[in-house]
Amino acid sequence: MKKVIFLILVLTFAVPAAAQKNNNDLYTAADRVLQRAVVQYKHMMTLLPDDRFPKTYYAESDKLETSDSGWWCSGFYPGVLLYLYENTGDGTLKKEADRIMEILAKEQFNTGTHDLGFMMFCSFGNTERMAPSPAYEEILMNSAKSLASRFDETVGCIRSWDSNNDDFLVIIDNMMNLELLFWATEHSGDSTYYDIAVRHADTTMKNHFRKDNSSYHVLNYDVNTGKVKEKKTAQGFSDASAWARGQAWGLYGYTVMYRATGKRKYLDQAVKIAEFILNHPNLPEDKVPYWDFDAPDIPDALRDSSAGAIIASALLELKNYVKRDKAEKYAVNAQKILHTLATENYVASEGTNGGFLLKHGVGHIPQKSEVDVPLTYGDYYFIEALLRYQKEYDKKD
Repeated sequence: MKKVIFLILVLTFAVPAAAQKNNNDLYTAADRVLQRAVVQYKHMMTLLPDDRFPKTYYAESDKLETSDSGWWCSGFYPGVLLYLYENTGDGTLKKEADRIMEILAKEQFNTGTHDLGFMMFCSFGNTERMAPSPAYEEILMNSAKSLASRFDETVGCIRSWDSNNDDFLVIIDNMMNLELLFWATEHSGDSTYYDIAVRHADTTMKNHFRKDNSSYHVLNYDVNTGKVKEKKTAQGFSDASAWARGQAWGLYGYTVMYRATGKRKYLDQAVKIAEFILNHPNLPEDKVPYWDFDAPDIPDALRDSSAGAIIASALLELKNYVKRDKAEKYAVNAQKILHTLATENYVASEGTNGGFLLKHGVGHIPQKSEVDVPLTYGDYYFIEALLRYQKEYDKKD
């Protein structure tokens, strides 16, 4: 009997100890990766032309591909620098972020894109959060006005891409840009921005998702009637497939919707998406997804590190809003993704990869664009996830 009691006690305390060891391992790995990120982005600073933004890097030709400030990813570079500055206090990173944001600032008046959340909130939103100022607030308010100008009352959505006919295109990615609108209402007291974000999210929730809780990438509405004309998955394997990063955008977006509104329907939607992802039979054991959950060449299909990073960051927030069993599930899976991405298989060696941190991102396979390369948004959400993990671990310590 004493032996049985002893065995029970051993098992009872061994499991938390093992979990604690795994957490310590991840915390140490996160520190190492964040230090590597500083080295990498300082290296990137030496490669980047003064008026350009990093886009991707092609190892076979040793080519750093860049963009102007109007590219949808332009906010991620300063966003990474600001996250790393906040973590380290390294003034060199802040100085570079300030320099590049001076070039980015003019996009506050860009009414031709739905990506102003990515562009302006990941950059100016972060710096305003860290050090509020009237100048940053004005830029963000102008950005929110520009984004809101793309909302159509008949469709009930913010237009993603312009077209010359009756088409009205809306992509799941657009869920990520709504946080800027919530900030605008909170800052100004004008509920217009809040109402647009809620309307867009409701319309997307109604039409973008399949019965299994996966989402299409692109919906085409009739601008005159608001009715859905087409449901497509442009960057995925097929219109009927579950493009991995699209699922990640939806998960993150509806998690933010719940945080911003407190409405249970958005939490339920985020949980449905999380369960689709985590319970999918084609999700690898290490939890970094294939570029499409229905890719025909699984298990030889390419992984998408950017989708993994977005999912991990979203799960680390979502776990705070759900009951204990799901919270543990989401925490364990997020940590598994981070453990995997923190390995040398995904983290670039110092002075390589064009200064990017993560390898093996997948942009647009059907167009053969940005395939198995680093991506700025992959770095941004990976670093965000690592910082979120460390912040929560520090609270428990």
